[in-house]
Amino acid sequence: MEHLNEAYFLEQFRALLAIDSTTGQFREIQNYVIEQSEAMGFSTYATHKGGVLVDLGGEGNDIAVTAHLDDIGLMVRRINADGTLNVCPVGGLYPFYCVMENVRVHTRGGKVCTGTVCRTPNSVHVTEEELRSEAGDFRKNVCVVLDEDTKSAQQTRALGVEVGDYIGLEPRMTVSNGYVKSHFVDDKACAAVLLAVMRRVHENQLTPNRHTYFYFAAYEELGHGTTWLPAGVKDILAVDIAPTGPDQTSDERKVSLFAKDSRFPYQLELLRELQDAADRSAVDYVTDVFTPHYGSDGDGTVLAGYDVRHGAIGPGTANSHGYERTHMEGLDNTYRLLLGYLGL
Repeated sequence: MEHLNEAYFLEQFRALLAIDSTTGQFREIQNYVIEQSEAMGFSTYATHKGGVLVDLGGEGNDIAVTAHLDDIGLMVRRINADGTLNVCPVGGLYPFYCVMENVRVHTRGGKVCTGTVCRTPNSVHVTEEELRSEAGDFRKNVCVVLDEDTKSAQQTRALGVEVGDYIGLEPRMTVSNGYVKSHFVDDKACAAVLLAVMRRVHENQLTPNRHTYFYFAAYEELGHGTTWLPAGVKDILAVDIAPTGPDQTSDERKVSLFAKDSRFPYQLELLRELQDAADRSAVDYVTDVFTPHYGSDGDGTVLAGYDVRHGAIGPGTANSHGYERTHMEGLDNTYRLLLGYLGL
């Protein structure tokens, strides 16, 4: 079976990362995925709230395979008197995972201002010990400092920055010895894997063994990315990261098949079909359970009331919602499992 084209995957992963898409900020990345999909000859449907549905063809027993385009990030909560920004998280982003990261502030007028997430006070040498020992808190001692000559709220507002503006983290993507490190491996790495599957279908004029949609969702990080599906879909398969940890079997070099998450078990018969496909395709995989804080877009579909089977797979990934790390082998195993399950 063909392996993942590393060069193409990394090209697409970098392109997706270059587009800030904090949950709710979807238009640019939606347009990019539509452009890439239609260039390969696939028909697309742009969902009204921000996703992209791509039709890969095939007949009967419709399935939607989904990966999400939205990222966790920040939003301007208040402009402080000294011109810095008080911020709040969008999705599960915590101060200890983003303090000292570079960011981009997107104003409603289209201007982008760069800055850094900082502690306040921000210099160790002039900070009392008791203040240095306090945990970071977006509400009281973490702010965004703009790379602008501003010392007041009025000067910051003159730049076009206002309450409600989105703030995206610099991904800092790099590859070392096969390890892929970046913010937003969750879930842009999996979206790039889906694009790689589409490229194989296009270049080899292949047809899936069932009618297949690829659903590039928005709003997954807030739980409602795929709460709408086209008529006729029988199964939904989420492709998302498999967090590693001391109680997990997930491994960065393998693909994980999800048996259960924090909400409920995944559909058993679909899980068995995925395990059989992995065995047939000689895919290196594990089965894992993810609690207490994990969910996927498959959960959102079930909770919306759709009569579907739901499942999830994905590459083992360390440091979830922080500076994440996976491995090309885990991404390759995810890619080959998709090919095997869809008969490609």
